[in-house]
Amino acid sequence: MADQKGAVRFLIGVDGGGTGTRVVLADANGAELAQAAGGASGLGLGVDRAWEAITASVRQAFDNAQQTFDWSHCALGCGLAGVNNPAWLAAFIASAPKLAVLAVESDACTALVGAHSGAPGVIVALGTGSIAAALGGDGNIRIAGGYGFPSGDEASGAWLGLRAVVHAQQALDGRAPLDAFAAALLARMGAADRDGLVVWCCAANQTAYASLAPVVLAHAAHPVAAALLARAGADIARLIDALDPAARLPVALCGGLAEPLAAYVPPSHRVRLVPPMADSAHGALLLAARAMARAKER
Repeated sequence: MADQKGAVRFLIGVDGGGTGTRVVLADANGAELAQAAGGASGLGLGVDRAWEAITASVRQAFDNAQQTFDWSHCALGCGLAGVNNPAWLAAFIASAPKLAVLAVESDACTALVGAHSGAPGVIVALGTGSIAAALGGDGNIRIAGGYGFPSGDEASGAWLGLRAVVHAQQALDGRAPLDAFAAALLARMGAADRDGLVVWCCAANQTAYASLAPVVLAHAAHPVAAALLARAGADIARLIDALDPAARLPVALCGGLAEPLAAYVPPSHRVRLVPPMADSAHGALLLAARAMARAKER
């Protein structure tokens, strides 16, 4: 967290991931004025790209609220994918515009705060990447998963897409049927043949692989897709168990894949699921408000 103690007129909450950015704009008293969305701002895609996406999305929110945009009057709370990398976080803060207040946490933290309004609970955030977090009665936050693409982020969009591509590869050279699922994957990638698929795979990042997740969900009855979705549900359960082995805390699934993947969570864990009270962007808004209050006390 960094602050410059300017005159705060606006609070801004930002939820930044590998697929998109969501912004909530409020006045200094926390009354919501507008929302906006924009391009990806996860730090794994680059700090400059993150600030470009955040700035564009915040500017859009100000336009929507018919307010004058000036960073120096803003308390900005960010929940971003990738802040667990100290070098990325340091570079992000160093590149910040002249804000009144800046508070940065992981998107898991802001999702957790938003989902349970700061009360104890567990969240599993499922989007381009994935991560689980729990807030205990002692006030401590614990994390599971979230190690990043391509080795981690189980049950995420990128995780699903990376594994679905294998079916398309095998279908192209006859190791698997060139069925409707394979054809839909190839169409989404714009790959008509082996060379086209190789080119796509060489250029693909986590966002590109995550773009294939809707294809997996649309072909959920296909044996390969069904197996991937069942494994995703089991991985979600393992994340929950790692953080709350006694099964005492409420659990909320958050992120763009929360709703479609809830059906694949094992029944023993599905009965504990509760709707999130608010999203990560609103959790980041609360982060901004708390950071502003601390800055005023100094």
